[in-house]
Amino acid sequence: MNKTIVIGSDHGGYHLKKACIKALTDWGYTVEDEGPDCLDSCDYPLYAAKVCDKLKADDSKLGVLICGTGLGMSMTANRMGIRAALCTNEFHARMARAHNNAPCLCLGERVTGQGLALSVLKVFLETDFEGDRHQRRIDLIDTVSQ
Repeated sequence: MNKTIVIGSDHGGYHLKKACIKALTDWGYTVEDEGPDCLDSCDYPLYAAKVCDKLKADDSKLGVLICGTGLGMSMTANRMGIRAALCTNEFHARMARAHNNAPCLCLGERVTGQGLALSVLKVFLETDFEGDRHQRRIDLIDTVSQ
């Protein structure tokens, strides 16, 4: 398993991104931080695109996108063809990986406390895809969305 996590945020998710980077490093992951590197107001689609491009280039990596609510990052990543899951609890995170094989976790700094967000992140990273009937359903996503 590739232990490289690509992460990005906007200004609204900056503090949670920093906390996630620390936790990921402590857990033994390599982190690729796609920005931003300050709290200046910025546009979340640009940072989502940076992370998504890296995930498209190497499907063994996982991504984390964080904004104020997680909604904008999730919408952008999904529009770019990355199955991104906005998770607000551990069950969401477990199912996003086990049933949906989502390679990207989205979090909202303004709606999910840091302790819960780190727990969600850990579950997301430690859950494997179950395959079988779930893969068939994932394959249908592309079929029905064209």
